[in-house]
Amino acid sequence: MKQPHTHASHPAIIKRLRRASGHLTSTIEMVVQGRECLDIAQQLQAVEKAIQQAKKALIQDHIDHCLEDLVGPAVKGHRHSLDEFREISRYL
Repeated sequence: MKQPHTHASHPAIIKRLRRASGHLTSTIEMVVQGRECLDIAQQLQAVEKAIQQAKKALIQDHIDHCLEDLVGPAVKGHRHSLDEFREISRYL
């Protein structure tokens, strides 16, 4: 059986995803109740943002831990490339 793959950041990511789940549940209920479109759109924005932040945290953590573990300690000239890759991934 495969070992669980966890990182210190996972509790924070879970918290963000639960927040997104709560926002989504609220959004569904708002649509069912016939609430104003502007209110629903704002709630959908909250769902989208929470998921986006969770994704960003997961990707950054992967770069910080998994990728470096795979490649090993970066030599002086390559560290900049890894840092640059990490920085550009923020725009995903």
